[in-house]
Amino acid sequence: MKSKIRITKQFKFETAHALYGYDGLCKNVHGHSYKLDVTVIGYPIDDINHTKNGMLIDFSELKKIVKKKIISVLDHSIILNVKSPYKDLADDLEEKGHKVVRVNYQPTCELMIVDFSKIISDELPSNIKLYSLKLRETETSFSEWYAQDN
Repeated sequence: MKSKIRITKQFKFETAHALYGYDGLCKNVHGHSYKLDVTVIGYPIDDINHTKNGMLIDFSELKKIVKKKIISVLDHSIILNVKSPYKDLADDLEEKGHKVVRVNYQPTCELMIVDFSKIISDELPSNIKLYSLKLRETETSFSEWYAQDN
């Protein structure tokens, strides 16, 4: 009998952002120590001759996907909304050698996780689906994304 299994891998990265037009302190450039939990779902490999027998996906393969597409891009960067007047700030920072990630949305925890869901889903093998994401902005504040809700 086959059972669907979910596995989760956690990632950490340091990123700064600023929320243009926000009415609180987060309108200022500031950083977070983010934690991202990536949960995928599927059936473990059931082939005694397969080197990954019993695994849904090798944790190292999941790590490669997330590190390449999200962590290496965002770690120690500043995320700015290019639809805001922060474009000039982004240009200036890049000119001075800073790592800037330009997005077409307000870089909130909520919209970042939606972006991550699309990026990760596109990279997974066809037999494995993204089940959920949890993005912790602080120890007590986080957003969650579930495939079943979307």
